[in-house]
Amino acid sequence: QVQLVESGGGLVQPGGSLRLYCAPSRSIFRVNAMNWYRQDPGKQRELVATITSSGSANYAASVKGRFTISRDNAKNTVYLQINTLKPEDTAVYYCSIKTDFGDYWGQGTQVTVSS
Repeated sequence: QVQLVESGGGLVQPGGSLRLYCAPSRSIFRVNAMNWYRQDPGKQRELVATITSSGSANYAASVKGRFTISRDNAKNTVYLQINTLKPEDTAVYYCSIKTDFGDYWGQGTQVTVSS
């Protein structure tokens, strides 16, 4: 069974940066969009960034200009560069990869922004 492995989360001070990584545990095929979501306890999961197979990216208004999503199609890996972090960015970040055969999800990586 394919799993998405995430890394790159951690504790960072306000204004800092992180780079999140997400890669499948084995080869996957017919990959379409790749997404990053986040969820704070007690809140709904929020879509923060999405990137199509052709590289077109879209962002939630709350992160536009600070977050950058990118992908490596050869490795089916998706990245999220997070700059100018704010305390309200604190959440568990999840990646999701859509394929013609179904969607895969990561286990989540914690991002905590605190001084």
